[in-house]
Amino acid sequence: MKPNDATRRSFIQAFGAAPPMALAAAAQQPPGSAEKFTPVDLGSLFDATPEEFGAPFSGSERADLARIPVGSQTLRGIPFLLGPGGDRKSWLVVRRQTVEIPLAGRKASYLCLAQFCDWFERERLADGQQDVNPIGERLADAALEYDDGSEETFPVRRRFEVSSPSVPWGQLSFAAQPHRADAPTSLNDPLKNAMWWGDLQTGVADNAYGNGTLWLWALPNPHPERPLKALRLRGAGGPLVVCGLTLFHRQEHPLRYLALSLYRLTISEGGASEGGAEERRRWQPSVDLGVVARSYALAEFNPEAWLASPAAGIGERERPAKGERKLYLELTAAREATLSLHDARTGQTDKFDLSQAASGQPVLSGGKRLEAIERHSVWIHGQVTDAATGKPTPVRVAFRSSDGRYIPPYGHRAEISTGWFQDYGADIKVLDSSFAYIDGSFQVELPVGEIFVEISKGFEYQTVRRRLKIERGQRRLDLQISRFADLRGQGWMTADTHVHFLSPSTAVLEGQAEGVNLVNLLAAQWGDLFTNVGDLAHGPLTSRDGETTVWVGTENRQHLLGHLALLGGHGEPVYPMSASGPGESYLGDPVRTSLADWADACRRREGVVVAVHFPYPIAELAADIALGKIDGLEIYPQHGSFNTLRLRDWYRYLNCGYRLPCVGGTDKMGAYMPVGANRTYAHVGDKGLDFANWAAAVRKGNTFTTTGPLLLLQVDGKVPGDEIMLGAGGGSVEAQVEVRSAVPVHRIEIVRNGEVVASREASQGARDLKLNEKIKVAGPAWIAARCASNYGPTAGGGLGIQAHTSPVYLRVAGQELFSSSSASYMLTLIDGAETWLNTLATRPDEARFAQVLKTLADARKHLHERLHKHGIPH
Repeated sequence: MKPNDATRRSFIQAFGAAPPMALAAAAQQPPGSAEKFTPVDLGSLFDATPEEFGAPFSGSERADLARIPVGSQTLRGIPFLLGPGGDRKSWLVVRRQTVEIPLAGRKASYLCLAQFCDWFERERLADGQQDVNPIGERLADAALEYDDGSEETFPVRRRFEVSSPSVPWGQLSFAAQPHRADAPTSLNDPLKNAMWWGDLQTGVADNAYGNGTLWLWALPNPHPERPLKALRLRGAGGPLVVCGLTLFHRQEHPLRYLALSLYRLTISEGGASEGGAEERRRWQPSVDLGVVARSYALAEFNPEAWLASPAAGIGERERPAKGERKLYLELTAAREATLSLHDARTGQTDKFDLSQAASGQPVLSGGKRLEAIERHSVWIHGQVTDAATGKPTPVRVAFRSSDGRYIPPYGHRAEISTGWFQDYGADIKVLDSSFAYIDGSFQVELPVGEIFVEISKGFEYQTVRRRLKIERGQRRLDLQISRFADLRGQGWMTADTHVHFLSPSTAVLEGQAEGVNLVNLLAAQWGDLFTNVGDLAHGPLTSRDGETTVWVGTENRQHLLGHLALLGGHGEPVYPMSASGPGESYLGDPVRTSLADWADACRRREGVVVAVHFPYPIAELAADIALGKIDGLEIYPQHGSFNTLRLRDWYRYLNCGYRLPCVGGTDKMGAYMPVGANRTYAHVGDKGLDFANWAAAVRKGNTFTTTGPLLLLQVDGKVPGDEIMLGAGGGSVEAQVEVRSAVPVHRIEIVRNGEVVASREASQGARDLKLNEKIKVAGPAWIAARCASNYGPTAGGGLGIQAHTSPVYLRVAGQELFSSSSASYMLTLIDGAETWLNTLATRPDEARFAQVLKTLADARKHLHERLHKHGIPH
């Protein structure tokens, strides 16, 4: 890049810069904002072109030299007048000569040099070549000569004050900074390609190792009050290549940054904050000697309402703050840096002196107020204990500042990535509420003063929300959480049937913190991506207390026929895990197998077959239900309604006489979904917490699925999965329903054959609710209970606060529960699956294809026989 003369002149005018001989006239100017820096024009002293200096070097090194900045540049906030580059003299090369740079009585606290030296390839020695340590090699001396004739001399050494234009990793300079500052990144930044995905997660761009690097050395003037006559560079063999010089007139080191600090910038405008991306686009903060790591507008936070909320623990959506606009800035900068705030809407830029703000004094500019907040903090060691046992217990925890800002414990992210296949840390973001999973102990840096904490642990503990006072010098923080229910003590075992991507050990921690006894972590195929396959061979992993086990199974998927979770099988996995192309398997993969074959293989391995995220997708699945190959349906409650396809389809199959317990799973594929946010409760009685006992309870049908409420049903003393025999013509039964919930429930219903036959409302919501009702039954039937809260949604956006039990089955001698409309619906799905297979599917070999079609033919025959039995033409 070749700067034009006009650009150079404007740069000189902006910063009061001048050639060395012209500095005398400006020496007595008071140091205003433009006098923070004085760039020195070294043009008359430059003695080498880049091409001349680069002649002895290799092609790659010459290319490196060509990338060195030229022209008027601001490097790490410091303005420099660099050489023009190209074929013009642009660099001052100091070898053994002495070069004097006149300073004409100017005063400065630091003299900032932009410079580099040659390469010293110590790592590649020729045979017999002596190993010489280049670190600390003196290339030149820099002498400050004062008007009074005194002098101060400083060495310029390799890898101390200067280094080469590119350096190996781990070999940065000790006293100089590369000219490119490190910078923050955002999870929303565009990727160069997928290989950069991991780098983006760090939140930081490490810019130190680029090619064409200038090294910025702030030479400290021990006598800043004395006028400077000149800077003399005395070569000691060199080469030292000086590209620019700028005088710094403030007192503190311009390249030494203070610790990351939080500032609040109040903007004098009424109305609600625009929030989000719009706010970020309008207000553009920058700092000359430092980096703005984060800038954001906090959402509305009303501490009293937050503390009193009955919906604690389920996550909240952010709402823009009302009143004055407040922009929060996290930045690291030199003490005497200047913060600039540009308003992209009006074009106005306001400047703020950070040294004043950092000392605790508000800074006003353009009707805006900048203040440092949370200036004092303490490093806390803490733990969360179970109030009943007194022992540390894993939980989900969030600390908040007095303004509502999330403060993660150490080891956890401030900005949580909720993207697909980006969930690898023990962090979670429920709606817009961030949390960290801890094992019962934590370390965290907290601001002194008022803070808030939220702690939760699954569905049987009452979420804790508390106001805390952190004192100066405090080192410990002990917190407690208490149960309000103990279904575990009553023989219930919890499980999430459907989790992806986590490592097994992280899944154990998250399961413990969410009160989940069994986490089914599913390996799967996604095109050419295979996840958790490496975990299959290890077998189950159990927490130290024996309360949580992670069992790695598989999700076997076909994009149109259906998806199955194959849980807890022994022996080799059921492969292939996907069939017939994207997005499940790879391009051109044939339909190698049917869902029925997968299910049979799982059962031979003593596993459990679950139709996940039922009923999506559904085609062959109807045939597998008809043939009795499915052990349970994963029911996902939708916020705001029971009238969903998920429930209607389940009810259709139940009304056709197919006994299908409900199970709960999350299909967790990101940090937006907590493990067990939708879970299964299965009654194992006094048996142990192992997979076999859970599987037996699921097959029996004594389950309920829930996103919070603890829902129990008995019909004439029988529990879900049980049968009740009625006499001819039916009769009456007494249904008893009880629900307990950390989040208030607003309605409870009893359902018979898909129709609500009894209900109870709690308009204000209730944490304990009961319903007893006598239900008339005319023939074969099933009875289940369900409940819902008006609060929510919770994780994933659409997940409602609901619970649903599996049915109690009522039999009448000589009669069969059957629905001709449901049977016709199943036959239509079977016809659709067969049509797709014969028309569009990529086929395997003939024998395999015939086996896939046979499943559909067998199910069709079965349903036709049932229709015939009931005298229904087909």
